[in-house]
Amino acid sequence: MVRRVSTSLLIAVVIPAVVFYSVYVVAGVWTAIIAALAWSYGAIAWRAVTRRRVSGLLVLAALLLTGRTTLSVVADSTWLYFLQPVISDGVVAGLFLLSLASTRPMVARLAGDFYPMDHELASRPRVRRLFRNLTILWAVLGLTKATLTLWLLQSQTLDTFVLVKSVATLTINVLAAVATIALAALVARKEGLLGSSRLVAVPV
Repeated sequence: MVRRVSTSLLIAVVIPAVVFYSVYVVAGVWTAIIAALAWSYGAIAWRAVTRRRVSGLLVLAALLLTGRTTLSVVADSTWLYFLQPVISDGVVAGLFLLSLASTRPMVARLAGDFYPMDHELASRPRVRRLFRNLTILWAVLGLTKATLTLWLLQSQTLDTFVLVKSVATLTINVLAAVATIALAALVARKEGLLGSSRLVAVPV
């Protein structure tokens, strides 16, 4: 469970952020933008060629980067590139919140990316509450990142913005992932799943 969560978060979130900042320092913002996008699609292609499952998180990250890059290139505006995460984080957070009105919150829909889960396990009351609580957690996380990004973009220079946003976003995501795993482990223990061949899925 931990390995699946860590791998998905590393490939879809951590490495693109590191690639972007590293290339930005060496070659400038436009090259960094293209490099981050190339990493995302390269990761998708590599998993497809090696016949590994492509996670929904990786696909979502690639689509968001594609939209950001396309609009920025068309408008010839790096400022627009950095503004778009405010919008995308807000939209994703809204989708997470709206999914609470359905029988399958967003986290439940993504659970299969991180651990194979049958209907019986997913239908347990504690597991369903876990999915609902994690959906709320990641919705709040999205709104927090959107607010922070907007404030940084309006108040800081580009160099400061890129550095602070990269560090802050990575820190927030890692802390949220740790909280997600801890909550899932707590539910797994209560359900008697720890130490057995079945574990609750923990999507992020």
